[in-house]
Amino acid sequence: MNDATAETETALRAFRARFPGTEGQVYMDVAARGLVSTSVRAEIDSYLDDRMRGGDKPAMFEAVERARAAFAELIGAPTESVAHVKNISDGVNAVAACLDWRGGDNVVMATALEHPANIFPWHNQAQLRDVRLKSIAVEAGVMPVEAMIAAIDKQTRAVAVSSVSFSPGYRTDLAPLASACRAAGAILVVDAAQSAGIVQTDVTKLGVDVLVASTQKGLLGLYGLGFMYVRPELAERLAPVYLSRMGVGLDSEHEAASGGFEAFRYAKGARRFDVGNYNYLGAVAAGQAIRDLLDLGSETIEAHVFQLAARLRDGLAQQGLPVFRAPTPEGNAHIVAVGSGLADAHDSTEDDEMTALHAHLVENGVALSIRRGVLRLSLHAYNDADDVARVIDLARSWRAASP
Repeated sequence: MNDATAETETALRAFRARFPGTEGQVYMDVAARGLVSTSVRAEIDSYLDDRMRGGDKPAMFEAVERARAAFAELIGAPTESVAHVKNISDGVNAVAACLDWRGGDNVVMATALEHPANIFPWHNQAQLRDVRLKSIAVEAGVMPVEAMIAAIDKQTRAVAVSSVSFSPGYRTDLAPLASACRAAGAILVVDAAQSAGIVQTDVTKLGVDVLVASTQKGLLGLYGLGFMYVRPELAERLAPVYLSRMGVGLDSEHEAASGGFEAFRYAKGARRFDVGNYNYLGAVAAGQAIRDLLDLGSETIEAHVFQLAARLRDGLAQQGLPVFRAPTPEGNAHIVAVGSGLADAHDSTEDDEMTALHAHLVENGVALSIRRGVLRLSLHAYNDADDVARVIDLARSWRAASP
């Protein structure tokens, strides 16, 4: 082992040590929600201690800005291009509602692979306006990027897609979609719920227009907060449907200042989508969690987690289990899906064998999910080789005991 490898292993062990939730169980359910670290808990406790004494509002605003800046750094974006939102649905709705729709416009998406958070906002626009949804057929759980590109026409205003599907968990090749959207004058809206904090992401290089992430999954924060990146040039052309003081640019920095209406202007960039007051507790948690991720490094996280996931896929397949694999290695990520095929049910399966395996894993201390009829094991940087070996051993013992 060379010095660089040893240093990385030491950093990963130190990272795992901050997560008490890794003790006494194998936690492979970050695709549902991530674990909370002791460093995040300490920041939460400090914030609550301060609030019990009344609290310091300027310090709360500073926490909001630290969280915004940390997420911007994580995705390679200017700080001003990031807005605070409540969750994925909130962010997608914010953008969908303010597009200047024209009669006959359409939205391209592969509905079968999308989470409802990236479906219903677009359905709502179809109900409210003369907008058509063009849902592209899916085969074997793979995002049909080429077919989506082919479906883009002069009336396409948006393409909505997840960066990693919530089931079966394959990566989407975003760059070609972004290029096709730019050429057609459409925007690419990305649901990054399953990738943010785990998969290396540079929004500038990818060319995406909007990217929305919630903080309770790979960002290792709490429910009730999300971030929305809006490409700077696009943000300046958008007028938010909901507006608060936080989304208005005034000479006065005070939150209660209203200024003169003759001097009204939207805040710079994506900040115009901020609707205050903020989720300060969520910002405190997310800010610390993302700083911890930045300290470990996106390249280190992705390499570690993808390697563990690949080992888990191979080990489960060796037990004769039906493991999902993307057509190309680049399509695999940190989610390992097991089952005979995707189904419509969100959190259940009619496959008796998978039901029995799920029960066996849960009874033996493995946290996982069922999504779209298949078992879903999802990993983060706090997982290690022992976790993977434990799950494979449990699958082996279950297979040996099966009739």
